[in-house]
Amino acid sequence: MAFQKAVKGTILVGGGALATVLGLSQFAHYRRKQMNLAYVKAADCISEPVNREPPSREAQLLTLQNTSEFDILVIGGGATGSGCALDAVTRGLKTALVERDDFSSGTSSRSTKLIHGGVRYLQKAIMKLDIEQYRMVKEALHERANLLEIAPHLSAPLPIMLPVYKWWQLPYYWVGIKLYDLVAGSNCLKSSYVLSKSRALEHFPMLQKDKLVGAIVYYDGQHNDARMNLAIALTAARYGAATANYMEVVSLLKKTDPQTGKVRVSGARCKDVLTGQEFDVRAKCVINATGPFTDSVRKMDDKDAAAICQPSAGVHIVMPGYYSPESMGLLDPATSDGRVIFFLPWQKMTIAGTTDTPTDITHHPIPSEEDINFILNEV
Repeated sequence: MAFQKAVKGTILVGGGALATVLGLSQFAHYRRKQMNLAYVKAADCISEPVNREPPSREAQLLTLQNTSEFDILVIGGGATGSGCALDAVTRGLKTALVERDDFSSGTSSRSTKLIHGGVRYLQKAIMKLDIEQYRMVKEALHERANLLEIAPHLSAPLPIMLPVYKWWQLPYYWVGIKLYDLVAGSNCLKSSYVLSKSRALEHFPMLQKDKLVGAIVYYDGQHNDARMNLAIALTAARYGAATANYMEVVSLLKKTDPQTGKVRVSGARCKDVLTGQEFDVRAKCVINATGPFTDSVRKMDDKDAAAICQPSAGVHIVMPGYYSPESMGLLDPATSDGRVIFFLPWQKMTIAGTTDTPTDITHHPIPSEEDINFILNEV
């Protein structure tokens, strides 16, 4: 992928879910603009796993303690951090990955479970003649096809129905969805089509029968984000990365560079959350891939660092499975306040969401009563 070319021999600081939002190569481009990158000389790339089975946590902790210096230490075991660790270790870099909680316990397991280019973004690109929005959609559709190809056991095409309540909206939405298919090009999963009112009600009998005039069905991807995250972390461990969960970074280590005389980060002081034991993990470079906690790690380096992360909460609620058929989702493009809501089948239940509201950073976020009521009222 383009991200691999961007990352080779470099360190990218920060990110979390940002990489998912921007697309990986866009994320790398964004970060190159934001900071000077540190470089680590890589050994030969590794083509085969060095461990048939991932080592135990105890063995991984011993490796973390007994290794004099890693090439790269990744803080954060979400999708971005695990991906950086896998990318680094397969390039021959001595790599360590630490996560404070379970792998994928944060943003990487709390998505809408969709891999999609973004119909809304395409609409913005056309209405505002925004070439950047168009490129983002184009790249996201390419990444969708890539995930469906490399992880067919965790990803699958999902038809999504768009109900139409006014006759003039039918050709409007149909043209928009067809453009979505066109932008996907050879990566189009299946051509979109129109459903009659009666057929739409067969799939979703709870729709407003009096106002409904028909529906349009288009295809996007559905994805098990948590299992994909775990698969990436386990693969990194099999390739030789020292990988441990329940390891909290309590401070950053620093030393003076003899060549430049500047003080730079040289590792982290880590604490085993399960036992309370603390030890140093030294590394030539440190990646901060802690998502919404990016600023807390940055302030370990510089307590006066200005915050760069504005957290927002996207709430989903889990509803009984009868709210959606097993093989089709529903998109409500015009809620009472203009937001979009999905109703998607997931493991014999229905996921409804999402919201997008500013929030405070907490280790265990919970939905507000206001957000829950908003989704229920839209239902």
